Amino acid sequence: MAEISDVFFVDGMRTPFGRAGEKGMYWNTRADDLVVKTIIGVMERNPGVPGDRIDDVAIAATTQQGDQGLTLGRTAAILAGLPQSVPGFAIDRMCAGAMTSVTTMAGSIGMGMYDVALAGGVEHMGRHPLGGNADPNPRFLTEKLVSADALNMGVTAERIHDRFPHLTKERADRFGMLSQHKAQAAYEAGRFQPDLVPVAITDAQGAWGLATEDEGRRPQTTMEGLAELKTPFRPHGRVTAGTSSPLTDGATMSILAGGGAVKELGLTPKMKLTSFAFAGVAPEIMGIGPIPSTEKALRKAGLTISDIGLFELNEAFAVQTISLLDHFGIADDDPRVNPWGGAIALGHPLAASGVRLMIQLAAQFAERPDVRYGLTAMCVGLGQGGSVIWENPHFDGKKRK
Repeated sequence: MAEISDVFFVDGMRTPFGRAGEKGMYWNTRADDLVVKTIIGVMERNPGVPGDRIDDVAIAATTQQGDQGLTLGRTAAILAGLPQSVPGFAIDRMCAGAMTSVTTMAGSIGMGMYDVALAGGVEHMGRHPLGGNADPNPRFLTEKLVSADALNMGVTAERIHDRFPHLTKERADRFGMLSQHKAQAAYEAGRFQPDLVPVAITDAQGAWGLATEDEGRRPQTTMEGLAELKTPFRPHGRVTAGTSSPLTDGATMSILAGGGAVKELGLTPKMKLTSFAFAGVAPEIMGIGPIPSTEKALRKAGLTISDIGLFELNEAFAVQTISLLDHFGIADDDPRVNPWGGAIALGHPLAASGVRLMIQLAAQFAERPDVRYGLTAMCVGLGQGGSVIWENPHFDGKKRK
């Protein structure tokens, strides 16, 4: 008989994130090959996990067509050399794709149906722009179910500024600048590099290279420079390229396992799942989505926001992230929040980002045995939010000096 099980994040790795488009490092690299690299990377780093013990492979992508289509979980598993007995599938929840890959596999592990699973996501926004070839039902507009520009994420970010005027452009600019500075400091301290899988790439002339770092970082960002940027989503608006996540290509992957498999295979998990939740909000202000999903996840866990010692929040837009912090009474520059910077600096390859948050939180947990719980949360296009609360297996109960 299957038994209810704890769910553990055993490990996670990702490709370096590249700028989308012809000048980006992955312009000549297929999306499915990015996924394959992450599967091979995380499996090689965890030789204690036999390939034939993987019960399923869940891979998220927002635009599931071309090299990002064809049931990615199955095709990538075969291409990565996993046994043909390993099944796989594709999943889509826009920005929270990889997060949903994890929570879906977690549900199967928690029910005792699976022992070990792979969960991740990919987005090649250079090859597959958001909304490309989409055909939204005309009823959305004729029946005024959503605003015509609800799919324009920058416009939805401007609307948060409208609704909460105290979330000023200056606050958003400062948050964006700090994200760049924190990411650069983390790079210089060698914090990201252990979890990055190098990717062989070719340029327009066919010359080979190796992608080893996130490409979109701008560590020299200043408040003065941000103040001068154009506001592309609205004349005299408040959202700029400096307070938005750039268009990005990249893939992420994680190994999840149940308590029995962890013991049997002698694994050392990096995090234990505490709770997760998704919630819906008006699509026109999708950025506030993580507020209700976080409240829901806290309630399920029997915790309050003050129990959370580390936050990995996806910076789709600066105003979106500070709206959550503001709601929970957390300072914009609280050291618990995105200590290594976030998507404004590193990039946001839509369906891949959820597992990036988890990889960073797992690495921080190892450094912070004084922290018991951490939160990974993100807003989702079309008006949703996703939140996952994790427990630190290194927690020792001692206060940090």
